Amino acid sequence: MSETIALIDFGAGNLRSVHNALIAAGASGIAVTNDPDVVAAADRIILPGVGAFGACRDALAAIDGMIAALDERVHGKGTPFLGICVGMQLLADKGIEFGEHQGLGWINGTVQAIEAPSADIKIPHMGWNDVTPTPRSDPGEGAHNLILAGEAYYLHGYHFDATNTDDILATTHHGVPLVSAVGRDNIVGVQFHPEKSQAYGLSFLKRFLEWKP
Repeated sequence: MSETIALIDFGAGNLRSVHNALIAAGASGIAVTNDPDVVAAADRIILPGVGAFGACRDALAAIDGMIAALDERVHGKGTPFLGICVGMQLLADKGIEFGEHQGLGWINGTVQAIEAPSADIKIPHMGWNDVTPTPRSDPGEGAHNLILAGEAYYLHGYHFDATNTDDILATTHHGVPLVSAVGRDNIVGVQFHPEKSQAYGLSFLKRFLEWKP
């Protein structure tokens, strides 16, 4: 029986491109949805996001029962979860963008503005850049196995400052080190856009679709 993949539509994600990339990566059973009941029964959950942290958090919270369904399915049932761009940032405790806004609090940290160390470093961080996996003394079977070295496409002016370095799966460098991916147990979030990252992005999505945390 094929899996159901809930691609959450909360009005702030690049849904068509993500949907098409998932199909190209071999996915079937994709449900583009804003229905908490569909999310609560899904085998995999993907939360894309574009825009400001607070606006995305408010849009997600405005769907009655959605955050509760996510908590139950992801934390309670261990369902594989992928957050993309702002969808990854929402995993943090809070975001500092046009004020302070509460995140989901699944991966401890704060999302704050990228501070350029010099005038020649342009913000937002936009375009192709490295994805450098964080070295591990014990590779195990965790979320970090999803992230391979390569190049991916980024577009963001805010970055995830993780409290626990063990939650950082990969970094990139744009004048300063920036987090490319975070994760723990059945949860992974990527700052880059896999749907815009060509072969690298499709290979990452394929690994996520096959992942059994």
